[in-house]
Amino acid sequence: MSYPVYSVAVVTSAIEVEGLVKRYKQTTALAGIDFSVPEGTVLGLLGPNGAGKTTAVRVLSTLIKADEGRASVFGMDVVADADAVRSTIGLTGQYAAVDEYLTGFENLDMIGRLYQLGKAESRSRAAALLDRFELTQAGKRIAKTYSGGMRRRLDVAASLIAQPRVLFLDEPTTGLDPRSRLGMWEFIEELVGEGTTILLTTQYLDEADRLADSIVVIDEGKVIARGTADELKAQVGGERLEFTVGHAAELPELRDLLASLAVDDPIVNEHTRSLTVPVSGGADVLREALQRLEGSGVTIVDVGLRRPDLDDVFMTLTGHAAEQAAEAADSDEDATATGRTPKSKETVR
Repeated sequence: MSYPVYSVAVVTSAIEVEGLVKRYKQTTALAGIDFSVPEGTVLGLLGPNGAGKTTAVRVLSTLIKADEGRASVFGMDVVADADAVRSTIGLTGQYAAVDEYLTGFENLDMIGRLYQLGKAESRSRAAALLDRFELTQAGKRIAKTYSGGMRRRLDVAASLIAQPRVLFLDEPTTGLDPRSRLGMWEFIEELVGEGTTILLTTQYLDEADRLADSIVVIDEGKVIARGTADELKAQVGGERLEFTVGHAAELPELRDLLASLAVDDPIVNEHTRSLTVPVSGGADVLREALQRLEGSGVTIVDVGLRRPDLDDVFMTLTGHAAEQAAEAADSDEDATATGRTPKSKETVR
């Protein structure tokens, strides 16, 4: 007896992006990007101002439509199945989108009601999230009285009311103080531990280094690199030994002792009494350097082996350091194209 064979679609990634293109008149914001995000992981989307990161997030969150290509969330097309996608995702944009004339509790309760969670569930979730983001005491105050950091935490809390399976975080820690920023990192790690999939754009490379399971770097709307943080660092190379001596007069002798280990010209800084030696070989080179210094009489105050970080990666790939200012270019670019005021608070919960 023969049995019918059924084709079963298997979703292997929470997010799939294939050949996305988005144009605004003469400007191409996305020029055919591709990437995927496995379920329960964090993808860090990095790039300079105007690279297209926010445009990609807006396409994935159904706020705008791509001109070419396709994108899906858990197998649901972001255009054809937009309503289903919206019920699955949460979004925190670059600017806090809260109602200033409602209290913190009322903001969260309202979002829950819009998701049709019911009165009891909406209030329960609102109270739990206020507690989780350390806003319980401020929950009865109108949001207009909140600091920028408090508004940011309330905005992120609002995106979690419906317990989304996929969360888009567009620079979620901008404006937060160091303590709140660390708390946000820990919270993101908790969410991922619970199975949430996160696409994170950030202007802080240490944030991507800590949180992202994989990283995609885009520039001028194109993917220019991808991989884990360690893989990207390995591509760049650039290890260096860094020494600080007790007296600047000792630097020439130190340089002569270590010159043959260098793969490029050592850098001497008399003001900081430091010597930087570009090397390759990691710990073995450090060990050799220390052996050469034994009995030399050079007073070593500090020594270390520095490996490339994501700042070095960013510099090598894009030609300049990561911007430490707020990334307004992406949002203003979209605003201009769609006729909205720049710094829009448009968001999807």
